[in-house]
Amino acid sequence: MKRVAGLAAAALCASGLLVGCAGTTPAAAPTTAATTAPTAAPTTVRIASLKGPTTMGLVQLMSEAEAGEGSGAYRVTMYGSPDEVVPLVVRGEVDVALLPSNLAAVLYNKTLDDADAQIQVAAISTLGVLDILEAGDTVHSIADLAGKTVYASGKGASPQYVLEHLLTSNGLDPATDLTIEYRSEHTEIAALLATTPGAIALLPQPFATVVTTQNPTIRSALDLTVEWAKVSPDSELVTGVVVVRTAFVAQHPDAVEDFLTDYEASTRFTNEHRAEAAALIAEAGIVPAAPIAEAAIPSSHITFVDGTDLRTLLGGYLQVLFDADPASVGGSVPGDDFYLRR
Repeated sequence: MKRVAGLAAAALCASGLLVGCAGTTPAAAPTTAATTAPTAAPTTVRIASLKGPTTMGLVQLMSEAEAGEGSGAYRVTMYGSPDEVVPLVVRGEVDVALLPSNLAAVLYNKTLDDADAQIQVAAISTLGVLDILEAGDTVHSIADLAGKTVYASGKGASPQYVLEHLLTSNGLDPATDLTIEYRSEHTEIAALLATTPGAIALLPQPFATVVTTQNPTIRSALDLTVEWAKVSPDSELVTGVVVVRTAFVAQHPDAVEDFLTDYEASTRFTNEHRAEAAALIAEAGIVPAAPIAEAAIPSSHITFVDGTDLRTLLGGYLQVLFDADPASVGGSVPGDDFYLRR
């Protein structure tokens, strides 16, 4: 599903000419023309986000852009899968993307030799947002997943690697001790939960809240943020980040700075004005109704973290993933130039 936020139009300029004269007296010298210099149109920032918590944090920015009230010119498009977004970044068709954190590292490593496609991470957008849901009551620990089938989305992105890290840290082999079946869309996972007695699934927020709200027979069995803290207490589960194309930053540093300022304000709005944000979230089509969106906001861990804290939290998380499987971050943990300096 895609949604495009409108942009602010370029300001119009006007000029005037004042001339004075009095009766039959000699004509006065014409006054100097008063002109207003044209105002440059703001740089359009093309933003790709994902249907879920990342766009939940963007809804105020999107709403203001549509109304022509924002400080910048933003065009936001929402996608259902990271696989749709990555090629757009590589081809330079978007300037900012909100992606799973490990996928940002993979993209960074793959584009080191392509100046036009290189990216930097500017902020953390979401912390832990993953739950194990069950249409039953058999799972109370990670170990209880042994011998089970788990439906999941997010293959090749943070959900897969978080789940595999937690499984191996609890003595389970993801390849042999259980079955993990990946699907492309969260909605498909939700349908499986609703129609398959005893089904177990990995779902991010807000979809986990949508499912448990609509079907009381389905429960949240495990909060993976809690499970992560048990096995990796020195790092934090960082599921989503904001990346910017390095070339775009070089060309339009002020536009990037304005976007980050506005995005931080938008995430704060979502967390502090939940009822208002929930209405915008439902209107954007992220969840079916505002009450569900409002209930999901606290568990969605929408945030804005940049600077030193960004390096510490994201670097620690990527190191854990690398130690488990170097391919999960593209073969190496990115260095300091991965992080945008503000």
